[in-house]
Amino acid sequence: MLTAILQRTGRLMISYAREQDLSADEFIDVLKRSMLAERRPVNERRRIETMLENADLIVTARDENGLIVGVSRCVTDFSFCCYCSDLAVDVAFQGRGIGERLIEESAALAGEYAHFFLISAPKAVGFYGKIGMVRHPACFERRGWKRFADEPAR
Repeated sequence: MLTAILQRTGRLMISYAREQDLSADEFIDVLKRSMLAERRPVNERRRIETMLENADLIVTARDENGLIVGVSRCVTDFSFCCYCSDLAVDVAFQGRGIGERLIEESAALAGEYAHFFLISAPKAVGFYGKIGMVRHPACFERRGWKRFADEPAR
């Protein structure tokens, strides 16, 4: 079980830990600093809290001062599948291997046989191929889904 793992990235020390009690404030903050906030309901606090409460696996990356610089939030059965719903890394910390390490730690915690998958934000598609993830051509989304409360159904 991951408690805390330190990784030196350049001159910076990053610690990785499983944090099931991550606060909504910290989660929203890192989403905004990663630019993933444009695709998440950061203005709907109760919804963000529910997302965190019901996540099976939350792994964080923090700098030497304890600032959260990355997060992986997953839904998993710890046996067959693990869906990474959010992978966010602060823009100022991108390109240092933090996102890839968050995926590695989350996949390891999900279990040896758990199929780890995610749906990429359009701007991040190239990143996942670069780190060796395989693109899947058969993903589907249910019609009528609403990303934000004030958005019409798709």
